[in-house]
Amino acid sequence: MSVISFEEIMFTIMSATQDTFKSYMNIDLLAGKVDKRVDTVDSDVTGIVGVAGDRVGYIIIATDRASAQIVAKEMLMEEEADEECIRDAVGELTNNIAGVFKTKYHEQYGSVALGLPLVVSGQLRMISDSPSPGEQSSINVQCKGVTIPFTTADGRVSLKVMIYM
Repeated sequence: MSVISFEEIMFTIMSATQDTFKSYMNIDLLAGKVDKRVDTVDSDVTGIVGVAGDRVGYIIIATDRASAQIVAKEMLMEEEADEECIRDAVGELTNNIAGVFKTKYHEQYGSVALGLPLVVSGQLRMISDSPSPGEQSSINVQCKGVTIPFTTADGRVSLKVMIYM
């Protein structure tokens, strides 16, 4: 069995994200400069899917409310997107991106299992970072990985995709 490099994982996630947006919403995303760490992210909506198998980790999608509303309207074909629609759409988006990753990874490298998507809001920060004064909620991340920013050409949709394994 071939050993998958982290660079291959990163490029698979990049193409999975772009392909998912194009296939489900006919939205073209541009990838920005890859940051070789999972950095503190303060987002309105964050989708998280756990990955298990030969490599274990997480795929995280973080975005602002306006982008999440556009995603929800397009994915769910709704005129308006309330909180429940936004949660459903971001969970489904995260699950779809992870699913594309799983399919490619499974075909080339072996067994992969995905957890159920978890949708949260607030701040993600490294466990080694000290909390901000008055901070109320956070998720501590203790693994290293990458953060890939994506945006549409017109800037209407922006998100960050983080992966660590």
